[in-house]
Amino acid sequence: MSATRHCHHCGTEYLPNRSPGRSETCSQCGRDLKVCLNCLYYDTTVAYQCRERRADPVEEKHVANYCEYFDMAKRLWTPKAGETKREDAARSALKKLLGD
Repeated sequence: MSATRHCHHCGTEYLPNRSPGRSETCSQCGRDLKVCLNCLYYDTTVAYQCRERRADPVEEKHVANYCEYFDMAKRLWTPKAGETKREDAARSALKKLLGD
């Protein structure tokens, strides 16, 4: 598995070879893509959770913003804790409903 540029929420790969614009959203879940959570400089261990010291502080890390230092990070996708269980439960409920 290699590092990819992907949505922070669902893991859908972002294929264009550029950073997303402020109005771009994920094709799968509809979340904003130009957000701190997708940025190369996002780091929960530093002040304002950003390693770029010249950037203005952003309060809502999951909402699109106008940061001029944004650079979409390449990372390995790992689902958040509990997400796979929820997905598996939804799939099994759907199979029961459809009789599979």
